[in-house]
Amino acid sequence: MTHTEHLPPRAGRHAVWPDRIRSEVLAAVRAAGIEHPWAHQARAAEHALNGESVVVATGTASGKSLAYLVPVFSTLLDGSEAPNGRGATALYLAPTKALAADQCRAVKDLSRPLGQAVRPAVYDGDTPFEEREWIRQYATYVLTNPDMLHRGILPSHPRWASFLKALKYVVIDECHTYRGVFGSHVAQVLRRLRRLCARYGSSPVFLLASATAAEPAVAARRLTGLPVVEVADDASPRGELVFALWEPPLTELQGEKGAPVRRTATAETADLLTDLTLQGVRTVAFVRSRRGAELISVIAQERLMEIDRSLSRRVAAYRGGYLPEERRALERALHSGELLALAATTALELGVDVSGLDAVVIAGYPGTRASLWQQAGRAGRSGQGALAVLVARDDPLDTFLVHHPEALFDRPVESTVLDPDNPYVLAPHLCAAAEELPLVEDDLELFGPACAELLPQLEAAKLLRRRTKAWHWTRRERAADLADIRGEGGRPVQIVEAGTGRLLGTVDAGAAHTTVHEGAVHLHQGRTYLVRSLDLDDSVALVEEASPPYSTVARDTTTISVLETDVEVPWGQGRLCYGSVEVTNQVVSFLRRRLITGEVLGETKLDLPPRTLRTRAVWWTVTEDQLDEARIGPEILGGALHAAEHASIGMLPLFATCDRWDIGGVSIPLHPDTLLPTVFVYDGHPGGAGFAERAFHTAQAWLTATREAIASCECDSGCPSCIQSPKCGNGNDPLHKRGAVRLLTVLLRGAAEGRPTGREEPEGAVGTPPTLEETQPEEPVEQEGSMEEQGPLPERSVEPEGPEGTPTGR
Repeated sequence: MTHTEHLPPRAGRHAVWPDRIRSEVLAAVRAAGIEHPWAHQARAAEHALNGESVVVATGTASGKSLAYLVPVFSTLLDGSEAPNGRGATALYLAPTKALAADQCRAVKDLSRPLGQAVRPAVYDGDTPFEEREWIRQYATYVLTNPDMLHRGILPSHPRWASFLKALKYVVIDECHTYRGVFGSHVAQVLRRLRRLCARYGSSPVFLLASATAAEPAVAARRLTGLPVVEVADDASPRGELVFALWEPPLTELQGEKGAPVRRTATAETADLLTDLTLQGVRTVAFVRSRRGAELISVIAQERLMEIDRSLSRRVAAYRGGYLPEERRALERALHSGELLALAATTALELGVDVSGLDAVVIAGYPGTRASLWQQAGRAGRSGQGALAVLVARDDPLDTFLVHHPEALFDRPVESTVLDPDNPYVLAPHLCAAAEELPLVEDDLELFGPACAELLPQLEAAKLLRRRTKAWHWTRRERAADLADIRGEGGRPVQIVEAGTGRLLGTVDAGAAHTTVHEGAVHLHQGRTYLVRSLDLDDSVALVEEASPPYSTVARDTTTISVLETDVEVPWGQGRLCYGSVEVTNQVVSFLRRRLITGEVLGETKLDLPPRTLRTRAVWWTVTEDQLDEARIGPEILGGALHAAEHASIGMLPLFATCDRWDIGGVSIPLHPDTLLPTVFVYDGHPGGAGFAERAFHTAQAWLTATREAIASCECDSGCPSCIQSPKCGNGNDPLHKRGAVRLLTVLLRGAAEGRPTGREEPEGAVGTPPTLEETQPEEPVEQEGSMEEQGPLPERSVEPEGPEGTPTGR
């Protein structure tokens, strides 16, 4: 344990509900045991009743749900007394199905005394078809997600006419998760919703709930396109939280190039979960990858079996890709207390009410401080004292953070970055909007200034046709299918048991190459399977049950070409650039790693097709004179560039709202487009996500922190805590630690002569970067695992890294 932070308890501040709230609603709230609201709840309700869109940005378990439910229920009750029509309606959007299902339970419990005025129903991909017509006709509070709104509700708006005509409120829960490319897509989906509401004569008020975030009103305005009032003064009480930072110990094993191997965060988390379960402590362990969640639950179960068989049955895994009935059963078991411990991906992070938890273990830094506090806040939700533990992965950023607690506890959380004007995002939504209702000139202001440039391109591509004063969709297929809002890259791949034909679950198309390739180990609810074959044409992976003593990690190669340089500034003789690039990626092999220790047992080649990505990147070049000044000859150049690239990717999440899975990198001693030694860092999303742009604008602080991270690590020639990457497609060869430090020193010496001056930063970008003194990293490292497909970001692997003209990744 490297540090403990004690967050003291906080007393609550009560207020009075606005007098316009219906007495029946107040009675229902009192029946639920709530006599008086917290001050922020009453203030948010007042804004909502005044017709003002509002964002409630307070801590976990601060009662944000009640802040928007009370005015919504009161309005629905008023609407139920109208002489004509179906009465008022409200729409609730959650980023995950699990959260919508959980909220529906809470709404039913709270609204039961109100009778038929509040008729809640979940409308998502799991909703039986026989229930859907009733929901369209009669439900007054519909709970769904952006995906279903985009693909199901908006394209079928005539069938939803009565609901949309009466729509008074749109609730957007966990709105801080709508960031990056996913957030930009959701912003355009909401603009399409507003356009159709106006067509049916309604103008709903938007009520947003967010974990504590920097500038929540700015982010909410960019998301909705409307003015939004901010309520961020948290008046709720809080029990004491003890937050521990935990670094796994070094083992006697040796890794690549003889570097010492640190015990994995997975093994440490499994041990902690086992110990807490034995003590009867209700715990959730948050894990970045599906495989990690399954593995932690299996290890904990096996260790508990040796001590108390009954306890082993009270530990389980929870992740996306499970069948709907499996997810609901786990949620019920967690609520009832039947489960004592859960290893979960971010699918459970987003607001599912798991009140009564005593502890949270976080296996690896989740990428942002906002997400870290969101996960830690799951413990102590009933006001009692609680424990949170962050277990560091063998990753540069994780190691830095557990040795520099001020970077976590003394800094505000990040702003939410999204760009609705991204042309790769906007174009398909203009097509979808034109299919819903022909686009007219008056609509263009709603969708943003980039429309004027995009519409002629869409006409030239024969996607839209202008007739008189409107643009019409020209194709027979659905326009909504053009917009892949979670960046999943196509149809999900079904995972099928070969012997029985049983469907085990799904994995996103974008992650299939790395997770269910032939020979991959797949874990599902404690059982281990080997992938026999992957059919990309039919989107099916056939698996068979097995018990291999290893896990698998895919490796890939990446090449990159410069399409356009938007901005270029001199850094001495070197250059710092930002622009558009095309990345070609191909999974070429996979490693077999021994369970627990991570020791590499062997490598197997794969034959999978390449994939291309057009995106945005920041890159820097150095000249021969700079290499001479840094005493870097041809024999160590590739290793120096490669090491600097690894560490810079590990440090970027400290300066932009991203994690390693959002970004990729390539380093080449002689790039054919720049004709110089070049290091690229790019956004892992089509069209870009704002992360590379943020890196460009904070390049001096970012690369200074990277240099210090490498220089201050105590190892001799590089280790996973500074320059080695467990996902490197070149097997971390070559790497040269001291060369990377000298190279970055010379590059940064010229940085003061030229500052990035190109396009202005997008509104809502991450705040002031840390100074060098604030970010003296010790040991940079690299994260493992894939984002949850139901979470805020798409499941994908984008960390191609490598030198010597064969840039490789992961």
